Order: sequence, then structure tokens, then C-alpha cells
Amino acid sequence: MTVFDPLRTASVAMDVMAVGAGPAGGVAARQRSRLARLRETAVERSAFYRRRHQGLAGAPLHELPVVHKAELMHDFDEWVTDPRLDLSALRRFMADPSRVADAFEGDYLLWESSGSGGEPGVFVQDRAAMAVYDALESLRRSSPRPLQRWLDPWYLGERSAFVGAIEGHFASYVTFERLRRIQPLLASSMRSFSILQPGPALQAQLQDWSPSVLATYPTAAAMLAEEALHGRLRLSLREVWTGGETLTPAMRQCIERGLACTVRNSYGASEFLPIAWECASGRLHVNADWVILESVDEQHRPVPAGEVGATTLLTNLANQLQPLIRYDLGDRIRFDVEPCPCGSPLPSLEVQGRCDETIVLHGAGDRPVHLLPLALTTVLEEQALLYDFQLVQQDARTLVLRVPDSQGLGAAAIERGCSALRRFVSQQGAQGVRVAGEPGCAITLGRTGKTQRVLARNGLGRPASAPRRTPRA
Repeated sequence: MTVFDPLRTASVAMDVMAVGAGPAGGVAARQRSRLARLRETAVERSAFYRRRHQGLAGAPLHELPVVHKAELMHDFDEWVTDPRLDLSALRRFMADPSRVADAFEGDYLLWESSGSGGEPGVFVQDRAAMAVYDALESLRRSSPRPLQRWLDPWYLGERSAFVGAIEGHFASYVTFERLRRIQPLLASSMRSFSILQPGPALQAQLQDWSPSVLATYPTAAAMLAEEALHGRLRLSLREVWTGGETLTPAMRQCIERGLACTVRNSYGASEFLPIAWECASGRLHVNADWVILESVDEQHRPVPAGEVGATTLLTNLANQLQPLIRYDLGDRIRFDVEPCPCGSPLPSLEVQGRCDETIVLHGAGDRPVHLLPLALTTVLEEQALLYDFQLVQQDARTLVLRVPDSQGLGAAAIERGCSALRRFVSQQGAQGVRVAGEPGCAITLGRTGKTQRVLARNGLGRPASAPRRTPRA
């Protein structure tokens, strides 16, 4: 059994459609009403927020304190509004990969976030939150073939593949598997593939499956596109859906050229899955009736539209189990000043999210071996329990794992990480690779202001035409 409420989803869908047909003021009105209800619930039922928001009942949103993942996870039992959500029990449940997309206690869907900020997160969604996500995903996802999508909104006529981290309860994988359960007709036409397996094995599986729609990370899509350009992969795709990383213009061009299909980008997070979808004009529109994004500077002061902030604060208006009010998401965004030509009343933005790079090493017969950044970070997080690190390709055959002093992990943790990397690199088919550890190193920040956790030598992980400039999501 998984979490799904068709009646509630239908009700939310009607409201979502009303927003699309109404004036921009309707979005702001919904924000105000839903924010007031969220704040009331948070103060009444969350000891964490009751303490943090004491004396601030009438304060505007921008005067409320900023919260971070580490403090919320530390005070998890005081943060959540349902006492059944015991963190130890949730982690035991998620330790079993066979329970992906199962309902915890019959009512809740669970997923875990990566530890890209130095702290992995556990996020819980109830039927009300999932109804919002379902409605937004099904109604605001643009399509290059609107008539066909109107006739087939659930993609029953497509053969879909998800390529990503499938060894844990990660949000994208959980939602993909959940869709297979709530739509039995889709189960036989949807399949997930592990990003951790060697590239040739992944490519052979995809070629055998022959999907028409592929959902994956931009770096994975670019790698597959390069394989197709070199004649080592043959796919007949209609669409590629990307998310989870920054999609640069060069990556988009590479994917469209190599896979000969439309690329549709999105922006989401474990904290709110469908933050924004790309419209037909190529802009990312925020689902601002259900999520509030604040672009702020280093002192958490508002940044005007047209300028890039130091970080982004997220307020989730759909989830009252784990209230997220002015949560530091860590991404840097720039709201567009001019209205979008598509006519949507929803604001549009550019995102500077993850900007990790694909490491390219040599395999048998001098065939390139691509080590995708999300595969590398998953290995270090899941197998070595490292979350604050930087992996640098020093030369054609040397990888260096850097860990700062702040973790206080010592030589044993470094060796754990290096051992996990050596196994993974060998499994991928790379030959003669040396993996070294450097404890106590300062971690370099990328252009996004976030830790750039995987750095390729001389930018080898970028497509050949990729510019060294601020990426556009």
C-alpha cells in the first residue's frame, strides 16, 4: 500500500486549474491564506516552532527566523506535528530498500535527502501533501505535444525509464515507484535503472528497454548523449526530463543533439518536490501558490528581482507534518523581471543549484569511463557515511578525497571513503586509478555558493562546448 488520495487530488487539481486561468493576484491570495494556516499549525502543534516563533504571531514572513536542516533533524521529535513520527522508527523503515514507496504506519510516504549540506534529511509526506504534488506534477508540466498529453495525461502510451540512485528512499525514485503502484496500467511500461552500475551495463539495459521517455540527472543525460553521438548507444526517445542538478545551455544542446529529442527541465527538492517546471518558452515557473521562495543575501535580507541572491529560503505551504518556514535551501536563484511570454501568472526564475562535474577516466581499449557526480556522492554517503567532502580529479589517473577538519573524522573515515571509491571505480571499469585522501582540507565553493563536491580535471566532465560561466537551470 502506498499514499494516495484521488478525491483530495482532484480537489487540489481544480484549484490549480483555477489559478492558471485567473489573475496573478489569485496566487498571492492563496499564499497568504495557506501561510496563515501553516503558521497557526506550526505554533500549536510543533514545540520547535512554538519556541522559535514566540512573540512573533503578527510579524510578516520576512521577520521570522531562518531554519536549517541540521537543527530540524537535531530537534526532529519537537519539530514534527504528529507524535507517531519517531525518527528512529522512520530510519529503521528506510533501512529496508524493499519498502520504497510503502506507506509508513499506513499514512505517510518517506524519503531521504542527500547530505549535500553536511546533514542527510528525513522527510515525511501525508496524503494532503502528496495530493498537492500530484496535482502540480500532472497539470503544470509543460508538453511539446499538448494534444497527445491531453488524450494521455498519465503517459500510458509511453515507455518510461528512470535513471538515478535507486538504492535508497530518495525522493525521485520513491515517486517514480509510487506512480507504478497507483497506476497499475503504467507498471509494465515503467522501469528504474541504477546510476551506480558501470556505464556499458546501464547503456545495454536502456537499449534493451527502449524507452520513449527518460527521466534522469543532466550529467547522466549528457553522458548518454555523448555515447549516442559516438555510436555506442541507440535510443529512440521522444522526451528527456532532467532535474536534480544544474542544466547548462551546453548540456541541453549536447542532450538534444545526441539523443535527438526534446529536453524538459524541472526544479525541485526533497523539501518540496515540484518547485518549478519549464514552460514552452523555456522558463522555470515557481508553483508559488503552494511554495514560497525568498532570494536573500548573506544577512537573509531580500534581494531584488533580476539579481542573484546568496541563498534561498523555502516555505512549504502543503506539508503541515514537518513545517518548513523560511528553511535555508542553499540554492542561489534569480527571479526574472520581465513577465514570461507564455502568459503564466506564476513567477519565473533561474536557478544555480548543484554544479558538480562528471569525472572521465580511461577504461579498457582507451574507452572513456564516466563517473557521474551523483553516483560518486551516493557511494560516499551510503557506503562511507561521508557527507562533507570534496572529490577532485588531480590528473588522468588520480582522485583526491578531501575532508575538512570540522567533521573530526580522522584517518579511519578517510580510508573508508577511499576504499569505497576504489571499489566503485574498479567496478566501473577504470584502470590504474589511484585514490588518495587529504584530511583537514578547506573545501572550495562553486559558483553557486554551495560546496562543489565533485571537480573534474580541467573541466573534463563538461561537454566540449560548455562555457565556463554561471549555469542556467
